[in-house]
Amino acid sequence: MSLTAHLQELRRKHQTLSDQVEAAQRNPSTDALTIAEMKKQKLRLKEEITRLSAG
Repeated sequence: MSLTAHLQELRRKHQTLSDQVEAAQRNPSTDALTIAEMKKQKLRLKEEITRLSAG
């Protein structure tokens, strides 16, 4: 997989996760721990995107 394709896939995953976090925050039955874990995953993706974009 090329770097460009890999970055596009990471960005797609980040956006999907972002949408899931927003939906979970609107749902009062979603556990705060679940939301926090999704946010951590989102941050890890963002850091990876930044690292690969800079290199």
